Amino acid sequence: MIRSEVNRSELSPMMLQYMDIKDKYVDTLLFYRIGDFYELFFEDSEIASRELELTLTGKNAGLKERVPMCGVPHHSAKSYIEKLIEKGYKVAVVEQVEDPKTAKGMVKREVVEVVTRGTMVDLEFLNDKDFNYIASVEDLQYTYLITYIDLSTGEVNSCYINHEEDSLINELLSLNVKEVVIKNDFPLELLNVLKNNYAINISIEDNYLEDEYKHIYEDIEDERIIYGIKHLLYYLHVVQLKDLSHLSHVNIVKKDNYLEMDVHTIRNLELIETLRLKERKYSLIWLLDKTKTAMGARMLKYFLLNPLKDIKEINQRYDYIDSLNKNFMLRDELMKDLYEVYDLERLCGKVSCGSLNARDVLQIKNSLSVLPDITRIIDELGYKLKLNDHSELYKLLEEAIYEEPPITVKEGYLIKDGYNKELDELKEIRKGGKNFISSIEESLKQETGISNLKVGYNKVFGYYIEVTKGQIANIPDNLNWERRQTLTGAERFISPELKEKEALILNAEEKIIELEYNLFTEIRNRIKEEIFKLKETARVLAELDVLASLSIVSEEQHLVRPTLTDKRIIDIKEGSHPVVEVVSNNQYIKNDIYMDEDINTLLITGPNMSGKSTYMRQLAITVIMAQMGSFVPATSATLPIFDKIFTRIGASDDLVSGESTFMVEMIEAKNALVGATDKSLVLFDELGRGTATFDGMSLARAILEYISEKVKCKTLFSTHYHELTDLDKRIPSIKNVHVEAREEDGNVVFLHKIMDGAVDKSYGIHVAKLAGLPDEVLQNASAILNVYEDNSKKRKNETHIEQIAFDLDHKEKSELKEFIDTIDPLNTTPIEAINLLYKIKEINKKDK
Repeated sequence: MIRSEVNRSELSPMMLQYMDIKDKYVDTLLFYRIGDFYELFFEDSEIASRELELTLTGKNAGLKERVPMCGVPHHSAKSYIEKLIEKGYKVAVVEQVEDPKTAKGMVKREVVEVVTRGTMVDLEFLNDKDFNYIASVEDLQYTYLITYIDLSTGEVNSCYINHEEDSLINELLSLNVKEVVIKNDFPLELLNVLKNNYAINISIEDNYLEDEYKHIYEDIEDERIIYGIKHLLYYLHVVQLKDLSHLSHVNIVKKDNYLEMDVHTIRNLELIETLRLKERKYSLIWLLDKTKTAMGARMLKYFLLNPLKDIKEINQRYDYIDSLNKNFMLRDELMKDLYEVYDLERLCGKVSCGSLNARDVLQIKNSLSVLPDITRIIDELGYKLKLNDHSELYKLLEEAIYEEPPITVKEGYLIKDGYNKELDELKEIRKGGKNFISSIEESLKQETGISNLKVGYNKVFGYYIEVTKGQIANIPDNLNWERRQTLTGAERFISPELKEKEALILNAEEKIIELEYNLFTEIRNRIKEEIFKLKETARVLAELDVLASLSIVSEEQHLVRPTLTDKRIIDIKEGSHPVVEVVSNNQYIKNDIYMDEDINTLLITGPNMSGKSTYMRQLAITVIMAQMGSFVPATSATLPIFDKIFTRIGASDDLVSGESTFMVEMIEAKNALVGATDKSLVLFDELGRGTATFDGMSLARAILEYISEKVKCKTLFSTHYHELTDLDKRIPSIKNVHVEAREEDGNVVFLHKIMDGAVDKSYGIHVAKLAGLPDEVLQNASAILNVYEDNSKKRKNETHIEQIAFDLDHKEKSELKEFIDTIDPLNTTPIEAINLLYKIKEINKKDK
């Protein structure tokens, strides 16, 4: 049954209410609250039953046929919603918004929350080590404006991007944006690429919010940025029904302040995840992350993906790490304190979204409890960081909230004794009432002589007196008990005295729950008043956490403080790839990297598996670590400040966009050639191998010449084309180096050591032998190789002879022709003719 085909005049009031709400949320799955369940109907139910593996059933809705329906219990709805969100769906939660006791007719229901991938704030379902961005993209024709917000932390950012589709896609992927809000005039082809190729949720919205959250963009003079923010705020506040009062003032991201890396570089260098398994383990951030808080882990990722270009700011981070290394006991104290800190950033988000419960408040309190000690450590370290201790808020939470409160805020048992006088009085009534029940049971036993008499309670009858049927006759007539329930072996009664006390006790219980909820709401609002101060505290704690993490890693991995220079000199002594060194159990051959101001390119040759790619990656990783403010893997390192890094490493098809290995190579090479400056770093690994040999060699040579002579950036260029190694004779800025290998008894031993000069031979078959290819295949390959080498020598000789012949022919035609052209046969005597002939013979003899 399809919703659009239903005759609404026949529907029940409840289903008609559902249809009216659904009309406003056509592209959203409606979780419609009925009693203790959320129910889905029509097409929504079919989708949910399929995606969540629920039983599809039916519901009477006034029609002849039951409408399709499935449902989930309200207490476990979060997990079901999260599954749907991960699959790319949007979910709207519909709740009752009035008390059924006072409602006339149908209980009013409304959408109270819309949940999408970019707007999730529940800590249970968020990756605590990553951001959860939703972005708005404004196409200004000459540039793209991206506004992106992490609703769970309240972070707001805005930046301009070159008006190129590749640049836009690269930025969205680098930020790991979960959802993009665009306008109706957004290019359809690009929309489909984002949605289908990269699984980014797309929402379309053309409206702008008025000045309701002006604090986010006050003091911003650029009207385009303001409109970009208002565009995203409208979607979040009006469409998604979000409270945005916790959003911070917008941060204008100036790309020129940071080392620029595209998504290919981030992926090729395995900064966040490995190439093969797409896992965090064995990536660079895995090695660097010793943080104790979720906030610190996220900030570490930000530092890693946004290395600095300001030498002063970088050196400030070095100084902080130096200080922690020297005061390692203080660092250990700091790490212990940070371990007690919860995710304050996202807890602040829950405050504004109204989902903060008492256990969350306890997490805030426990986080605040260590602030005085952290402040002491900061002072002793001499850091220029300021930390608010929030002493008044901590005192309030300490006095107010039970240490073990329930999950929900409407069960009572939230507020401590002594916090509120009225609440304490109600608790005394409740406590006295329970004592009364115990005492009345004893007095009734004595009065009636019925020893097995019981006073109990259930939700249907309230408090009751239970007497076994054998003792009914012993009940005195003057007690005025009223029979309420007959059981198999007993009768249950109520008495006026019991009902009077019951009313008092039950009213006290209800009032306690209501009053505790109101008091908790006041406490939550008090936290909300301090939300921006708490977020600043969270930022400082996160920075401390990152610095302490980098300090610990510097000691564990024996990293050194690099020296930054304004000269174009790279001088790394005994450098290494930090992750490979750890994974290889320290059996790692370290190498120097030296490029003076006159050397732009290191042309690296050597066999496969010898370590060329690792050598190249370790330079880029050293640069990134240095500019993010970390110590680096070397015994000493002098580095310039780079503005961009481009890489072309690895040979794999881009299956997502349907591009071949060679096309991927050329796209990444183009990005480098077009985008690099003389302050950039470029890594080209085996460029050109994705096509035919001569095509690849020609392109590799042309690219190598262009980047060395025109762009003049620092470049590491590895190749198997030995023909390229003669370029150093023509281009002085190119230097040949190779990975040393030794052949012993027909076996090759890779020494993984970088030496000056070009390699003298290839070891392809030796590598195949190491890989375990059958001997028959290896022997056949060796025979074929000999044939190829012989043919190659013949072709070289033939080419040499042909070249000589061509040169002679060329010279003969040019010199003799010039001389012969001067002869006038009609005016030449016989003697002159003999002399001319002799002259021609002399020219020919000289040429030979």
